[in-house]
Amino acid sequence: MTKMLSEIKEQPDVLEKLKAHNQDTLRVLTGELKAKNIKRAVFAARGTSYHACIYGQYLLAIKCGIVSAQAMPSCVTVYGSSLLTENDVVIGVSQSGEAADVLAVLQDANKRGAITVAITNDPESPVAKFADYHLCCNAGKEISVAATKTFTAQMGLLLLLCAYWNDDAQLLKEFAALPQAVKETLTACEAKIAGLTLRYRYMQQGFVLSRGLTYPIALEATLKTQETCYVKMKGYSSADFYHGPLAQVDSEMPVILYAPRGDAQKDNVDLACRLREIGAQPLIVTDDAALAAKEPLAWLLPDTGSQFTSPFVFAVFAQCFAESLCAQKGLNPDQPRNLKKVTITK
Repeated sequence: MTKMLSEIKEQPDVLEKLKAHNQDTLRVLTGELKAKNIKRAVFAARGTSYHACIYGQYLLAIKCGIVSAQAMPSCVTVYGSSLLTENDVVIGVSQSGEAADVLAVLQDANKRGAITVAITNDPESPVAKFADYHLCCNAGKEISVAATKTFTAQMGLLLLLCAYWNDDAQLLKEFAALPQAVKETLTACEAKIAGLTLRYRYMQQGFVLSRGLTYPIALEATLKTQETCYVKMKGYSSADFYHGPLAQVDSEMPVILYAPRGDAQKDNVDLACRLREIGAQPLIVTDDAALAAKEPLAWLLPDTGSQFTSPFVFAVFAQCFAESLCAQKGLNPDQPRNLKKVTITK
């Protein structure tokens, strides 16, 4: 078994203990956010962590009514500029906690009086130790270059932050049910994913598409396939895809479309119909049994019962897909060329 697959399989346990490990910090942190009436959150991250932050942005906007933005670290590190204020909470997300540019944004935020929060997998890391508050993934050491368990842990911490900030007992209940849904996803993938990825073993390019809460999962699926399988994948919002990239699609172009239940499903289904009209054969990944039954090519995921938690099972599917496709191509996902586990950018 590859290290990547071994770490993918650890995710139910990681999610199970996430709330208990961080709930005291979450209570104090969100108490301060409420007391200061914070209305803007700014994220700083790179790579997989950046994708987790996009998920966090959707949560904060939909559930909490909080305006959020992604910091552009080079504005601080290269151009010496900043738009941060004492009315912000600045959230730095880094698997290793060693990201120099993320740390620089937190340092700038501190100078300007903002509340700073770190989300890392290492409480002794520079990013974790500098921030006012640290939320820990507590995922155990992640060895594989491709981040998996730390990604869903980051998503989980952002969901918990949102739930505590908004006093959302229902969201906490939905999160508590996630480990079982992830286990079911892993069981299905173990039994059948090789049969699916066999279809794509010669794939050299393609698209992964979705909209709304699973849009960042499409981006993360793209990255996992790029870094482990060397496939020239691109991820897009289902809405943005109409604005140019659709011209690249023909009957030979692989397209994977995430269509979860929820408010954005119709837009994803409409795009699937348009893709078939122009000769493509999109793979529809969904947690909707009725939709899966109607689609010529589909993968059915467990229904978590909430559009806010369904991105987790889509993420686990994406990870399993990339790991299995590596095997089909005779590649080792634990040793991707030109990459290392910790990447330092400034």
